[in-house]
Amino acid sequence: MKKYIAECIGTCLLVLFGCGVAVLTSNTVGIALAFGLVVVAMAYSIGNVSGCHINPAVSVGMAFAGKMEWKECAKYVIAQVVGAIIGAALLGYFLGSFETLGANYYDTRLLDGDILKSLLVEATLTFVFVLTILGVTDRKENGHITGLIIGLTLTLVHLIGIPFTGTSVNPARSLGPAIFEGSEALSQVWLFIIAPLIGALIASIIYKKLLK
Repeated sequence: MKKYIAECIGTCLLVLFGCGVAVLTSNTVGIALAFGLVVVAMAYSIGNVSGCHINPAVSVGMAFAGKMEWKECAKYVIAQVVGAIIGAALLGYFLGSFETLGANYYDTRLLDGDILKSLLVEATLTFVFVLTILGVTDRKENGHITGLIIGLTLTLVHLIGIPFTGTSVNPARSLGPAIFEGSEALSQVWLFIIAPLIGALIASIIYKKLLK
């Protein structure tokens, strides 16, 4: 049970702080750092309990790569989604409004509703993120710097992804805010659930076939 509570708390804080900074500022670097730094903080606080996935795409990638059982993966995903919803609820409460909570969209200025391009952007970003996680966690000697590497990688994918989609690479992170924003955010959230899972699947296949 501790693992699932840890995943719930970690995902809650990821949404609260990451999406919170995204709502409060338009600075791309600041937003990217916020998401990356939350992951670093969680990696060194709950990593020894649950592995600090705090992302359904990461858990699914781990399961595809044979690093965790699918039954365990499902429990992780449920805990992460619950955490994301709590995080979005807290953010809305703190802001005094649920109108804007950092949801992801594919009808941005750069993408203009191009669904295929949006899918490719999110799948590619998630591929890089999950592949890095699979690789860095495969070596025990990386243990003391694993959290830092993963956090920096998440920062990296946000730096390029924010202008396109706001960067999801995390179905729970997108679903939590979308539930409360409703309307357009909720109608587009399917892409930010499917695309990261596709990216995670490709990363796990490449990892198993070529890198392991």
